[in-house]
Parts: sequence; C-alpha cells; structure tokens
Amino acid sequence: MTDRSAGRTAKIWRDGELVAWEDATIHVMSHVVHYGSSVFEGIRCYETPSGGAVFRLRDHMRRLHDSCKIYRMPLKWSAEELMQATVDTVAANDLRACYLRPVVVRTGEQMGFYPIGIPVETFIIAYNWGAYLGHEALANGVDVSVSSWRRAAPDTFPTLAKAGGNYLNSQLSKAQAKLDGYAEGIMLDSFGFVAEGSGENLFLIRDEILYTSPVAAGILHGITRDSVIQIARDLGVEIREQNIPREMLYIADELFFSGTAAELTPIRSVDRIEIGEGKPGPLTGSIQERFMSIAKGRIADPYGWLTAVPSGVSAGV
Repeated sequence: MTDRSAGRTAKIWRDGELVAWEDATIHVMSHVVHYGSSVFEGIRCYETPSGGAVFRLRDHMRRLHDSCKIYRMPLKWSAEELMQATVDTVAANDLRACYLRPVVVRTGEQMGFYPIGIPVETFIIAYNWGAYLGHEALANGVDVSVSSWRRAAPDTFPTLAKAGGNYLNSQLSKAQAKLDGYAEGIMLDSFGFVAEGSGENLFLIRDEILYTSPVAAGILHGITRDSVIQIARDLGVEIREQNIPREMLYIADELFFSGTAAELTPIRSVDRIEIGEGKPGPLTGSIQERFMSIAKGRIADPYGWLTAVPSGVSAGV
C-alpha cells in the first residue's frame, strides 16, 4: 500500500501566512468540495549545483491568474507576490527539490453552485514527489492506450484554464488505462483527433518533424510543452502544431509525453503497437537531455527559466 504521508512537508502557505501542514484545512461545506471550483498549478523546484531553483515560476503564476480570470475567481495576490510566496514556502520547508502545488479554491459555508461572492483562498503546497510515471519510464518509455474518454468540446469546459473540475474525465482515463495494464491513456478531442494524455501534453515525431496538437484540440496550454517547442526550435527541428489523426500515433517514429509532473516521458507502444524500435528515440533523447540539463543547472539557462531559492530567505510576503 502506498504511504500517503510520504510526500508531506512541514509548512503550507495560506493567504500570506505559513501554517503547519495539518492546519491547512477547509470546511466540508466549502464550494470547492461540492462543485469542483478550484484552479491550480503544478511546478517543480530542482536541485542545482548552486541550490534549489523553481522552473518557469513566472509563467506558472501568469497561467494561474489566467485560470482565475476565466473562472471569475478574484485572486488578491499578484504574480510577483505569489512568486515570492513560492520561494518562501520552499525555503521554510528546507527543500532543494520538490513539487509545488499553488491552488486557489472557493470556500465558504453555503450551499448552491452560483459562484459569485463566494470566499476565495489561495494555498501553496510543497510536496516531496519524484517522477510521475516512474524513473524507469523516463529512461525506457511507457506502454499506453487510446482512451475511450474524450477531452471536452470547445464550447463546454474552458481547457485553457487549469481547473480542478476539468480533470474529472482525466481520472476516468487514467483509471481505465491502469486497470487495463497500461501506464497512461491518450485522450482524443471531441472531433476524434489526438489531444493529450490524462495529465500530460503529447508530441509525435515522424521523419524528424515534431508534431503536437493545437490548443484548440481541448488541451492544456502546457508550460513544459512550450519549453519543448523552444528547445526543439533551437535544435533546428521543424515543428508543426496541427490536428493529429489517431492512426498517426501508430506509425510515428517517436512519441513522448510532456508535463511538469511527467517531465519528458517517452512512449514505447500505443494499443500494444510498437512505436519505432520500441524504445526512446534519438530526438526524444536529445530534447529530454537538454530540458533536464537546463532545469537541473547542468548547463547555462539561456531562457531565464530558473528562479533561485536563496538560502536563509525570509519566510514572509
């Protein structure tokens, strides 16, 4: 059985105050409990030779603000204040590497799904969490299936928002895949084109061209996805954002997932059809190596993606 307390840390940032882990609670009558009204981010802090460094922190906090705006959730903290709060949370927990979860939730103690005027609280959680699909997956790839669950149509849920309720069908897709013996599921959009994984964006390589689905395919506009595109472009790779038919998955030379939790995870088979040679391909490896080298400070960061966590930083905003 998995130890659910294994990732626990000491302090959580709650609306300007660092509180004990066990005190970061909400009431069962909170709006978010009944109606899924939360938006969040997943961020990684990596250990580098000079200390902890948070990856693309400003971009994550900008997207958090975007998600709040889309869902009409008033967020009283600026991106800069949330960036400082994140650094403070890492430092207060004496961490050099961790997973970070900023989350904005509607709370209160009233029934009814009408959201306007409901209290809003913001938390930042530092969590000890390793490779999402496992360290072996990063090295050797994973076996996946195409899910029977699809991403929402463009006029239903706003998928540019990283909202808690948007992940309900992700749970179904992930559970279906795991119960069927796969590591993950690939979801199609409402028109039957390839969208993304249950919690990751997807890239396909064919004849040394890198393909990925457009944001209009019901995908999250991923920050790791954007990082991959920038790195690939600088490596001289041709990139095409376009609709991808399902069958193109089977004839790809290489496939991989991207995401904060998944990082860059190669895919070795889809629906038990081997991809390429059934192991991570060379272009996937090149992009993965450059991405991790920047994130972990092994090479210079040409994009300004890392925010250092100074030792002894003040634990307050």
